[in-house]
Amino acid sequence: MSRVLIACGGTGGHLAPGIALAETLEARGHRCTLLISRKQVDSILIKKYPHLNFHKTPGQGFSGGFISRALFFWRLLSGCVYSYHLLRRENADLVILFGGFLSVGLGLAAYVVRVPIALHEANCCPGKAVRMLKYLAARIYLPEGVLLKGISSEKIRYFGYPVRREIKGCAKSEAREKLGITVKNKLLVIIGGSQGASALNNWVISNLVALEEMNVSVYCVTGLGKVPETFAQSNDPNNSVKFVAFSDQMSDVISAADLIVSRAGAGSIAEIIRCRTPAILVPYPYAADDHQEANARLHERQGCGTVLDEKSIGKLLEEVKSLIRDDRILSKFESNLSRLDQFDAAERIAEDLESLS
Repeated sequence: MSRVLIACGGTGGHLAPGIALAETLEARGHRCTLLISRKQVDSILIKKYPHLNFHKTPGQGFSGGFISRALFFWRLLSGCVYSYHLLRRENADLVILFGGFLSVGLGLAAYVVRVPIALHEANCCPGKAVRMLKYLAARIYLPEGVLLKGISSEKIRYFGYPVRREIKGCAKSEAREKLGITVKNKLLVIIGGSQGASALNNWVISNLVALEEMNVSVYCVTGLGKVPETFAQSNDPNNSVKFVAFSDQMSDVISAADLIVSRAGAGSIAEIIRCRTPAILVPYPYAADDHQEANARLHERQGCGTVLDEKSIGKLLEEVKSLIRDDRILSKFESNLSRLDQFDAAERIAEDLESLS
């Protein structure tokens, strides 16, 4: 194995682990090309990685009405053709697919030209792309305890979620200084994943007065185009609330928090674990196969935080109030988070991939 194509675009939850694995493989002497989508979130995130080789490729998710689904199949065909020519041009030795719509075209093209395929599923409920391509794969990486019907256990490895190298926990005071914020007491951080979460953003706006009365500062990553106009121009580090559309300092954002309120995508949870930050997870209720609910419940069972359904978001303020000042429970969560983060998933996957060649 020396030339690797990685399909990982479309969401931060796919792109971030693709970047993490690509950096590890390149450090081990392999050459990687990462296929990403034409979405704005992909274009912004890759700016930090000029040393990696990215290719934007056609494609879109399978959703919506007749026109949207027809467009999906047209772009899938375009993606297959694009991927076929890219495989030939790059003379690829291996294809790695992180799920999502970009994986399908590259996976089918790789099967046609007989290039070995590896799949990575980050969520506790495998997505459509992984279920579709599972029979074509030589290796499948799954979260602990997840099964794929009809697949031999010899093909499956439970190696976890590759986290980017720059995601490292640090002291709260150091993280806050890097973010340029002043916190007088406790800091609540709100993150909604790469797309943002309007429900969480609206909750913050509705409860600003109550949070201020609790002497709780707020740092909210809203998602692109979702910063409230009232706060868009505020750069005062002494403000008790700060809204930002996007951050490429997620390790600092998470490490700065006394408590996180977050969606329950696999990427967000993996970074929360790496930074050892207690969390209240509010799963996105419309996620495919309700995979965020499954992710969140596993995190809760492992003793690393709590879960609140979005339909019960009216109870979130009380949940925050009870947790953020309970240092005993927060310390217990942090200890359990530390127990979960015992190995480098990217290194384990890279080593296993080398054994396939």
